[in-house]
Amino acid sequence: MTRGVDLGSTAARRLAELECCEIAPGLTDAEFARIEAEHGVEFADDHRAFLAAGLPVNSPFEPEPGVFHTWEQPWPEWRGGDQAGLREQLEWPVRKVLEEVETGGHWNRAWGERPDAPEAALAVARQALAEAPRLVPVYGHRFLPAGRGTSGHPVLSVWGTDIICYGTDLADYVDREFRDPAPEFPDDWAPRATVPFWRDYL
Repeated sequence: MTRGVDLGSTAARRLAELECCEIAPGLTDAEFARIEAEHGVEFADDHRAFLAAGLPVNSPFEPEPGVFHTWEQPWPEWRGGDQAGLREQLEWPVRKVLEEVETGGHWNRAWGERPDAPEAALAVARQALAEAPRLVPVYGHRFLPAGRGTSGHPVLSVWGTDIICYGTDLADYVDREFRDPAPEFPDDWAPRATVPFWRDYL
């Protein structure tokens, strides 16, 4: 637990130092309890400590010409705000994989032989994904695995089955996402995702 708290606090401090977003007072224990009950997730210890130290909030959206944004409001709005957008972010990893299955572009061999009927194939994939570990949004389509009592997972950039590590841990991720210029990758940089199912797509 202490390691997770230290890691999350370090990530929050780095984000504040970069002055790249507004930071509101952190989430309280009561707010964490409400969020976890409403959405059926448990924050990892470092993610929880990060949000308890200070809650990053979205600025008014001003589109940049030629720049693609997954969400106009990339920081999850854990405290009120756009709850439809929050649900969309929480559902994003599963929904994007299911879209690939539905269009015939993906089938995981671990699910067995693909049924001929598209509806049956989608049902198999939906059941398998329901049993996969939950991912919790950090920013845009960057995610950390859920799980109280866990910490130190690499942050994953998730777009359907196109998944890469975007930081060895939450503190490293903050530097790579928000520092300008981003730090160079060391020669031995090879983070390994530990969460079942999702790591198979790295």
